[in-house]
Amino acid sequence: MVGRTGRAAAAAVSGAAAAAVLLGGCTGDADAGGHSSDRIASSPAEEVRGAADVLARSGTSRTTTTMSMDSGGTKITVRGSGGFDYARRRGRLTVVLPADASGERVRKPLGELIVPGWLYMKNRGAGVPEGKWVRVDTATLPDGNLVTGGATDPVTAADLLRGAREVELVGATTVGGVRVRHFRGVSDIARAAGAVPEAAAKPLRAAARGFTGGRVPFDAYLDDRGRLRRIEQVFTFTGAAGAGAGRRAESRVVVRSVTELHDFGARVVVELPDAADVYHGKVVSPAVP
Repeated sequence: MVGRTGRAAAAAVSGAAAAAVLLGGCTGDADAGGHSSDRIASSPAEEVRGAADVLARSGTSRTTTTMSMDSGGTKITVRGSGGFDYARRRGRLTVVLPADASGERVRKPLGELIVPGWLYMKNRGAGVPEGKWVRVDTATLPDGNLVTGGATDPVTAADLLRGAREVELVGATTVGGVRVRHFRGVSDIARAAGAVPEAAAKPLRAAARGFTGGRVPFDAYLDDRGRLRRIEQVFTFTGAAGAGAGRRAESRVVVRSVTELHDFGARVVVELPDAADVYHGKVVSPAVP
């Protein structure tokens, strides 16, 4: 991602070198949701590409997220937790930002609601009245909301696997006490965009233009039913090297995202805010809560 697109994505991710601002295991579910027959793929690539469909049949789960960004020698980490309904492709997250650069100001946790095509954010952006939500069309974001919200939600993370290439089975391990198979490969974002509903395809097409090479290396961990239990993804783009840097002064920004799924079958309720609770005015600084 070069020029304006790169700087926009960097501003969405986190404030390293003042150029990028990151907006921002359980075993009891072994028999909840899904079916043993879900695992029918004949090759590692087919199994990984089918993980999103298996997830959609698995109902709901809890999720935890970790996102770290390296830029200019600075590392910033954001953590989140919540729940998702995979059949309805919607969920909620609470994202916890690190303290500001001085370490003195503790930021409020960010509330996020993710539904097809839209991201709702609470406690986000200077100028937003207390208690109001901001609604963003994810197709307008340079990264398609893969990193803007401070987390890669499990629905989108799984959708990216539909474009999986160069997949290999690394071996067996455990995640949260659950035995899983570890796969490694690269997701082609444009290819993934061609295999999802249109509301999900638009943000992915934007991301394909925004990230370097349109490819996302991943490590995916699937249980014996083919359900995604953990996915590690690496997003790379080019951003401005500093607030006072010229247009040509750019740096490589690497965002590492980890999404874990657990407690399949857990009750997940996602209620969108009333129209009166959504702020439609100007957000002075959407990158700073």
